[in-house]
Amino acid sequence: MYQVGSCNPLTKILDEINRDLPPEEKNAMRDRIVDGIYDSAEKIAGKVVSRENRKQINWDQKIDDIITSRLLGFPLMLILLGVVLWLTVTGANYPSQVLAAALFRLQDLLSGLFIQAGAPAWLHGLLVEGAYMSLAWVVSVMLPPMAIFFPLFTLLEDLGYLPRVAFNLDNFFRRAGAHGKQSLTMSMGFGCNAAGVISCRIIESPRERLIAILTNNFIPCNGRFPILITLSTVFMGGAVAASCRSAAATAVVVGLVLTGVIITLLVSKLLSKTLLRGAPSFFILELPPYRRPQAGRIIIRSVLDRTLFVLGRAVVVAVPAGVATWLLANTFIDSSSLLCYAAGSLDAFARHLGMDGFILIAFILGLPANEIVLPILLMGYISSGTMVEPDSLAALHNILVGQHGWTWFTALSVMLFSLLHYPCGTTLLTIFKETRSLKWTLIALLMPLSVALLVTFALTRAVRLLGLV
Repeated sequence: MYQVGSCNPLTKILDEINRDLPPEEKNAMRDRIVDGIYDSAEKIAGKVVSRENRKQINWDQKIDDIITSRLLGFPLMLILLGVVLWLTVTGANYPSQVLAAALFRLQDLLSGLFIQAGAPAWLHGLLVEGAYMSLAWVVSVMLPPMAIFFPLFTLLEDLGYLPRVAFNLDNFFRRAGAHGKQSLTMSMGFGCNAAGVISCRIIESPRERLIAILTNNFIPCNGRFPILITLSTVFMGGAVAASCRSAAATAVVVGLVLTGVIITLLVSKLLSKTLLRGAPSFFILELPPYRRPQAGRIIIRSVLDRTLFVLGRAVVVAVPAGVATWLLANTFIDSSSLLCYAAGSLDAFARHLGMDGFILIAFILGLPANEIVLPILLMGYISSGTMVEPDSLAALHNILVGQHGWTWFTALSVMLFSLLHYPCGTTLLTIFKETRSLKWTLIALLMPLSVALLVTFALTRAVRLLGLV
């Protein structure tokens, strides 16, 4: 029997074959070797398995024949994605309203304390209407969806379904020069891109781990879902009956998610051919058996390890953003705020992207946290000096369409830009900590911004040439 080592003749022969073969044939040879090992293991196991056990139905195999089949695998993935998104959106709606109401009642108490203490107006505005209001927005918008999404995601992970997702998508990522496990990190990005970046640690190859980190942003997180869902409900959902509005909005959001997945694959392919050249590494994915989820493990991993961890980082970057936004909105030159001046200077450029200056400045100021983009935009539109939320979708429609001339194309441009633009401050901070490189952090900032600008510019030119707006 040969022993593994440098003097092993079999090892030398395999090394020579591996060196001379092209990458495609190397993978095929490895597949044949793995298949042979598993076939031999099954034959050996078959000699010791009792006849009674042979008659038992292998339910895991039967379920996998459906879930991982070429015909039903992807439709089932899309249906499950739609159900998870629908549960997250529908389930988080009421808790978000309750939490926002509680936090803004606390804001009234804080305002009363500042008034009783005789604090100057600028200090009250800076700390309460700026820092605290931004904090309240981020917590009320992020916490309920994460509290629903992460347990659902952990449940699927604990059940054993996520390895099946990686199996279904492995071929696409391998063709893109990436790693099959990137599908798992991509799925984690639905809850939070920062958590998705952290989960890239499961990829052993440094090159492919970096590809996964740089492209995770193209998957919409729960900070961007409010914009996508709200605008799709107001504009696309508004075109159908009220009873079908939620279904129409969900369908549009699922379409945007698929767009993000396609962009992820295309950019991964581009990176693997340019900045991060190399052949995709080979890995063996053994599908684990389905198992009963453990409630304690789900709660600990989803709430403590993911929800609270990500929320804490978001709070750190959201508070300074609220302060900066309040200063810009309440510092005036010739009866016009710095926020209005900044929006005016960007307006001509933003028109080429299907948007306006206020939209673009809202995205810039929303860099620390995507949750505050829409409140900043509305604050600029109505010149309130503080972040606001309309009382209803009808009121939002009146502000956007009636007062500022939005069309369906404006909404589509904003949704695409929100889907593709740079990561939030929390994710950028996480990328820097994971890569320990300022260079790759800057690339993670500029690369998706370039993609967002290119896509919205090309779409605007095409729509205007066709005379659709």
